[in-house]
Amino acid sequence: MTFTTRTRRSVSSRLEILKMKLRRIERGRDTWALRWQAVLAVIDVSIISFFIFGPFLRSGPSYLIIDYMIAVWILAELFARAFATGSLGVLLKRPMTWIDLVILATLLFPNALFNFAFLRAMRLWAVGESPLFAVILKRLGCHHYKDVARASLNFLVFLFMVTGFVYTTFFYHQSGLVGFIDALYFTVATMTTTGFGDITLPGPLGKLTSVVTMIVGISLFVRLAQSIVRPRKVLFPCGKCGLQRHEVDAVHCKACGHLLNIPNNND
Repeated sequence: MTFTTRTRRSVSSRLEILKMKLRRIERGRDTWALRWQAVLAVIDVSIISFFIFGPFLRSGPSYLIIDYMIAVWILAELFARAFATGSLGVLLKRPMTWIDLVILATLLFPNALFNFAFLRAMRLWAVGESPLFAVILKRLGCHHYKDVARASLNFLVFLFMVTGFVYTTFFYHQSGLVGFIDALYFTVATMTTTGFGDITLPGPLGKLTSVVTMIVGISLFVRLAQSIVRPRKVLFPCGKCGLQRHEVDAVHCKACGHLLNIPNNND
């Protein structure tokens, strides 16, 4: 075996180990993976905070520096995901990949693509989809509130997305807090169908924005209310029919009558 062959095999082996570690970080549930996911979640929350408070910082000298640093980070994330997946086709089928590509474009060309900056709020949705989110709820003893937490997160994501869109499209010319607060106020009033009418969006685009915001917003609001008042259920697959959700004190499956043995965590 030549030195070149041994070197190639060594490099190939190291790359395969790196690929396995990246996959483990992305979807693993062991302590090592969860620690890495916690670090990435903190970075994501910091990025989201920058996106939310960006309208107040855009006139500062450090805004573009932070903007391009985040762009480099997201680009590195995309390369890491592409390497771990091993298939560009599989990667492009993930909605988050396209969202990150659009976010990356808005970061690289902030002045030209500021109208699409509202999509940056979708990074918050990625945090909620992480395995770490479910593990944290479980360790806090709140795993039965998982549906409520996800519904709340979806509501917040849509709230910030619409606020960002309304701000960049209709209130971007206003400086400081005024424009962003007006956009947030309009969004909350429209999503909850309160509609005080003191702030309205002009033109056909404004009317269409109001209609879409009301339809989607009230749907998410109803979904959130349902998840709060719905009777608590546990996830336990029935051995016969496969039904997943059952009442906490269920003895038999309500679909097929099969005897269940749901563990009680309080014992």
